[in-house]
Amino acid sequence: MVKVDKVNKVNNDLRKIIKQRRLMAGLTLCEVSARSGVSVSYLGRIERGDRYPSAAILRRIAGPLGADEIELLTFAGFLSPQSSNKVENPKGGQLDSYVALMLSQEPPKVQRAALMVVSMLKYISEDNV
Repeated sequence: MVKVDKVNKVNNDLRKIIKQRRLMAGLTLCEVSARSGVSVSYLGRIERGDRYPSAAILRRIAGPLGADEIELLTFAGFLSPQSSNKVENPKGGQLDSYVALMLSQEPPKVQRAALMVVSMLKYISEDNV
């Protein structure tokens, strides 16, 4: 239950940050949508906390919001704070609970592709050590 509460808190904080950035930039949802290519309805759902944005969506909206892409991705949990600019070799062999939660919401085909990419990165990083 603690992990779900933590994910809910991050989602709540992220939605507030996104809305605050938009308002500080003096933009409407329609303007952010036009600049990012993300639909107005999806942006509204993100701001209400009904949807959690993927890394791809965060990258698309960062510029129009005047936000740093790395900071948004780190805050959302897609990047770890200490390794936001490099790929680290995970030692545990288990997925982070947040990553596992996000992957569980994707179709099996996407899950397999993501795990394949992680395996390739692990292989490459071990080979270059």
